[in-house]
Amino acid sequence: MLDRLTSADFTPYLHQTFTIRLEPVEAIALELAQVTELGSAAAEPGAGRRPFSLLFLGPVSQQYLLQHIYRLEHEQLGALDLFLVPLGLEGGRMRYEAVFN
Repeated sequence: MLDRLTSADFTPYLHQTFTIRLEPVEAIALELAQVTELGSAAAEPGAGRRPFSLLFLGPVSQQYLLQHIYRLEHEQLGALDLFLVPLGLEGGRMRYEAVFN
């Protein structure tokens, strides 16, 4: 399923919550803050989807997720296993990026 997703699949869910459940700690809510298309706008026919990235904001916290594959759950999209990379703090919230090639 991940290989068929495009940036347009995520855009309607901007500023909505995606949840990560890690036992035995409390669930972590990430906000989808940005959807960005990458590369040139003119893709070659048959080249597949245009690459894009998702930027998530974590909660204000002193603990952060490590670079890893996490299962993110969303009410409409369901469960997605995404590789998240921490990018640094913004307003006390860690930024996480997922890139789709």
